[in-house]
Amino acid sequence: MALDFSNVMTGHYGQMIIDGTAVTLELALGAWLLAMFIALLLVMLRLSNKRFAQLLVAAYVSYHRNVPTLIQLMMWYFAIPTLLPESLQMWVNEMNAEFLFSLVALGLCQAAYFSEDIRSGLRAIHEGQNEAARALGMGYLRAMRLVILPQGLRNALPSVINHTVLLFKNTSLAMVIGVVELTYVTRDIENQTFRTFEAYIVATVGYLAFSLLLMGGGALLARRFQRAYAR
Repeated sequence: MALDFSNVMTGHYGQMIIDGTAVTLELALGAWLLAMFIALLLVMLRLSNKRFAQLLVAAYVSYHRNVPTLIQLMMWYFAIPTLLPESLQMWVNEMNAEFLFSLVALGLCQAAYFSEDIRSGLRAIHEGQNEAARALGMGYLRAMRLVILPQGLRNALPSVINHTVLLFKNTSLAMVIGVVELTYVTRDIENQTFRTFEAYIVATVGYLAFSLLLMGGGALLARRFQRAYAR
């Protein structure tokens, strides 16, 4: 059978691919923002002098890095809602529960990786930087925000970019709980058209293109930071 991509890229099926790609990007962006926000909080707690907070963060990181992401997704979608009041369950279902729980699960999971990336970046900073900030009268939070974190984020950028690409690819796991993202619509198109090769080639090219864009953008950003700090 000759290849024919027009069957999976035009009309109704083409619109399905566009809509699925949009959902994938929305899910990736939302999960990334949530992950980075939580990661920064985790880093702040991990670097504090409070032993309990350090143990709590260590346990959080250990759980999310050692339990498969797919299990975490299914836990959030199938198990967590059973602990909620019925009225809250109904509200969540009305607010697109599949997408919401996928975003939360992916964001919480990726926060563990981002936090370790940032912590490694911070550990590469010379202790004199922190001492200088304290000598200028800065408190812990202000020193972290103005002096330490910007340098730590710059050091952690390559690892953060790699895990951002991983997060983008992991959005495909959301199909198992019914999120109509790119992988979900690809399988749907394949089932309807029986154009298996063409459907999955389109999805493969889409994932590859966005992943390469993320990696290329990260490389450009890293070079820009290097030039800025070299001045």
